[in-house]
Amino acid sequence: MKLKWLGHSCFLLTAEGGASLLMDPFKSDAHLSYKEVSEKVDIVTVSHDHFDHNYTGALPGSPQVVKGAGEKAVKGIKVKGIDVFHDDTGGNQRGSNTIFCVEIDKINVCHLGDLGHRLSGHELSAVGKVDVLLVPVGGVFTIGVEDANFLCRDIKPRIAIPMHYKTERCQFLQWGAEDFARGKQTVNRVTGSEYEISVNSLPAGFEVVVLNYPE
Repeated sequence: MKLKWLGHSCFLLTAEGGASLLMDPFKSDAHLSYKEVSEKVDIVTVSHDHFDHNYTGALPGSPQVVKGAGEKAVKGIKVKGIDVFHDDTGGNQRGSNTIFCVEIDKINVCHLGDLGHRLSGHELSAVGKVDVLLVPVGGVFTIGVEDANFLCRDIKPRIAIPMHYKTERCQFLQWGAEDFARGKQTVNRVTGSEYEISVNSLPAGFEVVVLNYPE
């Protein structure tokens, strides 16, 4: 499986056979100046209906858009949505959010979307085994570094990749990727925005992978 970070919380996952899935595409504006995504893909997952996570208008073709809880399989990619909240008050402030767990090339990828709280035992059980965790760390509209660290301990992924964090193109968030990486025993800072993962290449222990936005 190839994984590519396209900025903010948007990732492109491509299976060995060519099937592709895009997660949380965004609409650019003055506060979020990553280049809008225009990849041709088979599936798009949308964690919630905010402009920085649900913009499919620039995508060519007619990809299948997946929202909300439930399980689907498209072109050999298994997708499971789990309903949670965008805040720590049961959705009273910012509404709902969907965690998406994806199985692709026998790799279990979990995208937390704009999760706003730590997970209950029931929610952790629904998430299940995770090889690669895409975790927001920026704070402000979602969890920050402290809660992201707790979630990594609870979920126990082999790889954690930070997302939704402060960069020169996204200044309104509080924390950056290095705030999350600080103090971790194994941190892989990738030169580019792409990372290839197979069952055999998964680390034996916990590893943080920091990707770079393609300029």
